[in-house]
Amino acid sequence: MELAFHVFLVVLTFFFMEGVAWFTHKYIMHGFLWNWHASHHKVHKHTLEKNDLFALVFSVPAIVLIVVGSEFPELRFLFFIGIGVTAYGIFYLIFHDIIVHRRIKIKYMARSRYMKRIMNAHYIHHKVHTKYGAEAFGFLFAPRKYEKSK
Repeated sequence: MELAFHVFLVVLTFFFMEGVAWFTHKYIMHGFLWNWHASHHKVHKHTLEKNDLFALVFSVPAIVLIVVGSEFPELRFLFFIGIGVTAYGIFYLIFHDIIVHRRIKIKYMARSRYMKRIMNAHYIHHKVHTKYGAEAFGFLFAPRKYEKSK
């Protein structure tokens, strides 16, 4: 039963993180920390961009959760929440940085409707190069309205 609960915590946290990411992207990245995120909405030839600072900031809570959950048996559940946050971060890295933005050169063609939809939503998001007016703030979920018509 304990294993099932731990797996449940990881999965629940992973999916909860999509909501956190959407909120953060819309209200923080396109809000008061636009000065960091703006670098991501501009074409450039740099390997890194100021926007990458968010990865460092978002990794801190995951690290703290994992360490505290590891060190204090009564708070062991925090370890699994930290794993869920970390798993979301790994999926974000793979989807956003590698598959969509090709920061690592790979040959990948989206075949599934799901991948096509979330990639299209992200491309629509990047049509706006300013703080205001963007849409599609999620990373691993996009409503059906972002499916390309055939």
